[in-house]
Amino acid sequence: MMQRWFCGSPYRIVLTALVVAVGISTFCAVGWVRAEEENTQVSLSPPEALQSSSSNPSGNGAADTAGTVAAYFLDEAQSSGAQEELDQDPWEPFNDVMFSFNRNVFDRFILKPVAVVWDALLPDPVQRSLRNALDNLAVVRRLVNNVLQLKAEGTGRELARFTINSTIGVAGLFDVAKDGFGIQQSDEDTGQTLGVYGVGPGPYLILPFLPPMTVRDGFGLAADGAMNPLNYFVPFAATAGIYGTSAVNERSLNLDKFEKVEETVVDLYSAVRNAYLQRRAAAIKE
Repeated sequence: MMQRWFCGSPYRIVLTALVVAVGISTFCAVGWVRAEEENTQVSLSPPEALQSSSSNPSGNGAADTAGTVAAYFLDEAQSSGAQEELDQDPWEPFNDVMFSFNRNVFDRFILKPVAVVWDALLPDPVQRSLRNALDNLAVVRRLVNNVLQLKAEGTGRELARFTINSTIGVAGLFDVAKDGFGIQQSDEDTGQTLGVYGVGPGPYLILPFLPPMTVRDGFGLAADGAMNPLNYFVPFAATAGIYGTSAVNERSLNLDKFEKVEETVVDLYSAVRNAYLQRRAAAIKE
């Protein structure tokens, strides 16, 4: 059974790409660690201009000093921010090409046109019910990671949600646990669990046809896929169809949101990267 999964699962592509990524990361480890160390250093001596301004005997000395201090720390903050981006995204040239492909080729010519047709054929309530049903099957991933993170409340909520939605909610088509009982989802994944146990995120990474991730979250994504019960009970072709349907359905539900983001954000690559890294860091700290 497990052999069949490894031979047929789409996550085999992710695992292969991540092995290559780890090899590149190891080859560049010295430079990457050095950059991390430099980013954590704090300069203890003010610039020469600050020292000279503080000894200025003129009446405007206080104002000059305040202005110099503000300019100095603003420059320090900007330099630190640029260094932090370099540390988090050392593979930016590759990632930028993959991001452009996913957005300007895959999404523009394949995913979005199919999602537009899907949206025209299926009413929003049907799309939401489909998402609820697929999300209900992800209970194994959420439950296991809540247990591994020792989140008793989250574990209880996931058990309660699955029981309620699988019965009263008609196999998960309706989120009765949330809408009727106010039981919110406790969404935990393997990438978060690795982070909780001290595994660093590694470089930011974008691969074709996949969402943004870090190297750590990429391994977590493969582990999460192994916890999907569909991979063991449904033929590969059907499983791939379900994954594709889920992607199209999710894109269809967010057509307007994607349009607004693309229209208002100038540097979409940096915005997506920063939002992803901040969201993941916050999720691990919860």
